[in-house]
Amino acid sequence: MSKLPFTLAGPIGSRASLGLVVLQADEVIEQDFRRLFADPDIALYVTRIPSGADLTGATLAAMEAALPRAAGLLPPAVAFAAIGYACTSGATVIGPERVAALVRGAARAAAVTDPLSAAIAAFRALGVRRIGLISPYIAEVSGVLCAALEAAGFSIAGFASFEEQMEARVARIAPASIRAAALEIGRRPEVEAVFLSCTNLRTLDSIAGLEGELGKPVVSSNQALAWQMARLADIAPLDPAWGRLMRVR
Repeated sequence: MSKLPFTLAGPIGSRASLGLVVLQADEVIEQDFRRLFADPDIALYVTRIPSGADLTGATLAAMEAALPRAAGLLPPAVAFAAIGYACTSGATVIGPERVAALVRGAARAAAVTDPLSAAIAAFRALGVRRIGLISPYIAEVSGVLCAALEAAGFSIAGFASFEEQMEARVARIAPASIRAAALEIGRRPEVEAVFLSCTNLRTLDSIAGLEGELGKPVVSSNQALAWQMARLADIAPLDPAWGRLMRVR
């Protein structure tokens, strides 16, 4: 049998290659990113990290040890323009700097980010300081997130949480329930922008409508992470249909 001749082509991601480290229990962000990055010349590679059935400070902190192995399972031949660790609360507990160091040690990435860092950058780009926070987390986890946002210079002008500990149930929280919570918090005059925190919440299709009703920016974990990764990879802007943030360079 003769060997067939062939030539080598460039990478699939001719515009950019992006990587995502997604929680084992997360059902939402991968679907959102396929829609947010619909350009076939943008390659998206996803790896999974073990995560606990319950979302607690302890289970979030435990991901630190598993992060290098999870990131190391991304294709080693790919030079990533950006890799995102797709967990808002995990990045908050572990720390964005530590997350970036662990990912960089395991994969070829020009930039590393996470939803907490992306949301902070988004709020600064939008020029807002008083945040209305919608969280699915138990009080232990929500408290750490509030403290991180306050340490970054923002005030929590409104807060509500579904206080759901089971990760499998977070993805099942109905978009209508999230929308109702966002309207309740967002209508407060002291709130300048609403943050829908958690990559496992089904928020993407609600953002534009909420912004229309509230007249204020609405930022979600997944939307902010995509926006930040697009900026880092120099492939911004994304479709403005996904919210006011997408029009901000």
